[in-house]
Amino acid sequence: MRGTPEPKRSIGQESTTCRSGGISRRQLLRDAAAVSAAATIVSRHVLGGEGNTPPSEKPTLAGIGVGGVGHGQMKACDSVGFQVVALCDVDEVYAKKSFDNWPQARRYRDYRELLDAEKDVDAVYVGTPDHSHAVICLAALEAGKHLCCVKPLTRTVKELRKVVGVAREKGVATQVTASPNTSAVACRTCELIAAEAIGTVREVHIWSNRPLWPQGMQRPEGEDPIPKTFDWDLWLGPARVRPFKAEWPDGHYAVAQVKSNRNPRRAVYHPWNFRGWWDFGTGALGDMGCHHANTPYRALNLTQPTAVEASATMVFAETAPLASIVNYDFPEHEGRPPVRLVWYDGGLRPPRPKQLEGANYPSEGTMYLGDEGVMLGSTVYPLDRGKKFLDVPETLPRRPGTWGEWIEAVRGGEPAGCNFDWAERITEFVLLGNLAIRVGQPLSWDARADRFSNSDQANAMLHDEYREGWTL
Repeated sequence: MRGTPEPKRSIGQESTTCRSGGISRRQLLRDAAAVSAAATIVSRHVLGGEGNTPPSEKPTLAGIGVGGVGHGQMKACDSVGFQVVALCDVDEVYAKKSFDNWPQARRYRDYRELLDAEKDVDAVYVGTPDHSHAVICLAALEAGKHLCCVKPLTRTVKELRKVVGVAREKGVATQVTASPNTSAVACRTCELIAAEAIGTVREVHIWSNRPLWPQGMQRPEGEDPIPKTFDWDLWLGPARVRPFKAEWPDGHYAVAQVKSNRNPRRAVYHPWNFRGWWDFGTGALGDMGCHHANTPYRALNLTQPTAVEASATMVFAETAPLASIVNYDFPEHEGRPPVRLVWYDGGLRPPRPKQLEGANYPSEGTMYLGDEGVMLGSTVYPLDRGKKFLDVPETLPRRPGTWGEWIEAVRGGEPAGCNFDWAERITEFVLLGNLAIRVGQPLSWDARADRFSNSDQANAMLHDEYREGWTL
């Protein structure tokens, strides 16, 4: 098992496995369709409640990191047909809403103990901070579990290659929670670009209003007592050890920026504010880049950039800047000309093209610049030109979204739209951009060698060494 040698204690109910007469849950899932067909003489409400899927058809799910965004996303998994049987979080207070919502689920504090005890669980959801994605995902993959991870898939490029490689070897159903490129709007965007509604696309501009958490600051001094309900050492995981600090000191300039999920605490690292720290998060680009880049990557069949260059407000050693602009150059690919993609965050936005004709310029958006027009999202400008493409046929299948796609894949159907093979592209996008921000120089990316050809400093940051007791 990866990670520190000794699993820590579980919390709440005693853990047990979920076996069924020696038949694995995986086999039950494979046989579910046949069983359903053979049982047509029995009313479905007898098997699973009025209008519900029979329990034998419900994949069992364990959630790791369920106190923040994990709570809502686990509820979404529940709503599409997963059966929540186990929950794990290092913070008993922050995770209480999830523990209360699924009182029947066995509770753990250490993900390794959960995976050791829940050997027959079908799938695992990972909703922890970025820095622990890789070690938890690898442990779940080694245990043969179907896997969904919050974006970005990993915090470093080396972690990314390792996780994606193991997922391919295991052949399990994977998914990352980027905004789907298979929605009706995303598919329409792809169809219009393919129909050359704005001519040949040569530039894409993406902007976000993040960060909504503190960035651009030094680490606060001092140390606070660690609550008994919170395991700081396990939260740190493979990251370098630092003193626990619960709140920003009074009068600190960053306090005004902070809106802690644990009101009225002014969180430094946990909860949620991990995103601005390089040791734990991936900044605004890591938080929103996978969401916004997913559709452009599909629409233009983008692979790997050859050059990345960034400009930003002051970049501190430990934290992401308050605002940044990152330029990516993608080479010609399969008949598609070179493309420049530009990312903006911290309230920055691209210049407004004259073709937008007074259209609302949103605080977050994606804009495609073509030789003959502009698309803001899936709307073509000038509007008169857009009217000529109203009859472009729908050629791409609209799919049921992140959670519906994942459960389809778990049940043996089509791979999820943002499975790890695809998510590797958009995760690499945000990680290379962050390295350009941090080193402050133009970078040339050699995709074949998986390294930068012009920066030893950036190459050294493709992975951070884990602290003692943790391995990748």
